[in-house]
Amino acid sequence: MSRREHALEVERAEALDEAELADLCEATDAAIIEGGGFGWIEPQGREALTRHFRGVLLVPAISLFVARLDGVPVGSAQLIRPPRNNEAQAFSAHLTHAYIAPYARGHGLARLLVRRVEEHAAALGHRVLNLDVRETQATAIALFEGLGYIRWGTHPAYARVRGQTVAGHYYHKLLEAPRGRPLDIRSERDRGE
Repeated sequence: MSRREHALEVERAEALDEAELADLCEATDAAIIEGGGFGWIEPQGREALTRHFRGVLLVPAISLFVARLDGVPVGSAQLIRPPRNNEAQAFSAHLTHAYIAPYARGHGLARLLVRRVEEHAAALGHRVLNLDVRETQATAIALFEGLGYIRWGTHPAYARVRGQTVAGHYYHKLLEAPRGRPLDIRSERDRGE
């Protein structure tokens, strides 16, 4: 018996209709309940999550990416660009709130979601993508490390989850420059120039 092929899509969302919002809210609460990746510890419900996603869509410095399985929203991620007055860090951006609902995992959507965020960040001129994740999120850690993210630090008191202090890991990845080479972030002195 062959496994059914699923349609996998990831797109940058500029608007979401009511049905899409409902599906995305359901996926978000499922990920929160499972303990994966959104920052909330308790499910928020459709009303609160609808307000959240509508707000995200209004912020020019945030790009919302929606992952779909067979056309249905089942996860998302956000790319946050630095504010205009932070010219010194304009070359970098932050990947946050990346998750796939537990019932939609195992199809490669998480990997596709992160890749699409990376492609968009690179197209905007960012050469470094940063992210952070709780140490308890082993699946997310394996995904990011498998995609070439480098752990550069650990914060021992990163989060509080159900009365427990949890460490968090910080990662970065150099994105491909337009000529196909990763950005060399060493100083001119370190490069011997």
